Amino acid sequence: MTITFNKESFRGDYSYHNSATAIRRFPFPFDRDEYMYSVNMEPHKGGRPGSVFEARFDVDEHYVAEMEDRAITLSRDPMRCQSLPHMTLAGWDVLELIMTSKAQDYPDLFELHRDGNRWRWVNRPLGIDDTFTFLDETTLPYGPMEYITRQTQGDFAVLDQREGNLWMDAGMVTSQADWSLDFDIGMNFFEWHAPVPRAAEMGIFQRALKFLLNIQQDTPARRLNWTMTVNPRLDTSPETYPEWGPEKRSLTPENLGQKQYLRVELQSFWRLPRSNGLLFPIRCYLISLQDLVTVPKWGRRFHRVIRDLPEDLATYKGFIVNRPMIVDYLSRFDDGAPTSPGIWPD
Repeated sequence: MTITFNKESFRGDYSYHNSATAIRRFPFPFDRDEYMYSVNMEPHKGGRPGSVFEARFDVDEHYVAEMEDRAITLSRDPMRCQSLPHMTLAGWDVLELIMTSKAQDYPDLFELHRDGNRWRWVNRPLGIDDTFTFLDETTLPYGPMEYITRQTQGDFAVLDQREGNLWMDAGMVTSQADWSLDFDIGMNFFEWHAPVPRAAEMGIFQRALKFLLNIQQDTPARRLNWTMTVNPRLDTSPETYPEWGPEKRSLTPENLGQKQYLRVELQSFWRLPRSNGLLFPIRCYLISLQDLVTVPKWGRRFHRVIRDLPEDLATYKGFIVNRPMIVDYLSRFDDGAPTSPGIWPD
């Protein structure tokens, strides 16, 4: 697999861009012309060739730029990465899972050599070649979770399972959709999901928790979630709201196609072998509306979803202020034709 990495930014000049290939493999999250919260879990055991589901931890053209953006965010706010003292073993689980997966799925980009507890990790895109002792933190420049997640796209919550619940006791979170690891650290599953409208009374999270508590090592799962953002910014945290919040008011009918982005999270769930924790990667993908509507099926369907979404969900998803303008823009790409089932382009 050959990947050409973009030179781009997710702040400042917002030079982020998707190639034609990246557009076609975008994880469009709507399998029908309407949307309502559901558990919508499926096994995470590969997917159609070339899709974001094919590898266990997707690496794409944005990899190098995303890791540069993560480093910037961490330099400004080191609290975006935290691990409570009892989560160190889970961090080693995370490191092993990601290293073995990447080395197997992308052997041209990553290598892992193991001689007992003496390991050598090679990351060619980032120019890293490190030798360390597995389970010995003193042999790495960071803790094990931070070390490997500084090299892996997406956010990571590492959950401790106890008392019949899941607790967010560690994480690397620099590309979140308006939530804070520093606020949520130590919370349980229901506490950190409390702001989501309708889901509690529908029993969504009760069913989701039951499912997650029973995930086994050989049965990882995944789902898609989505929101909207103005400009291709990864760091939309509460801590930086003064930087990105006012950008919502910068949309006009003339620039909306370029500046309004659909933000999709590929969420997966992994049982960790030594700690029995649960790894929750949240991989963020961004696509502008002007790129999204180049796939006719997606343009039609997204218009119908946004037009008919209940007001409280549109508010929670972050675009209620601009919804009339967004609906008007998308309506130009909806000819009323029926859409085919599923998320894939026709």
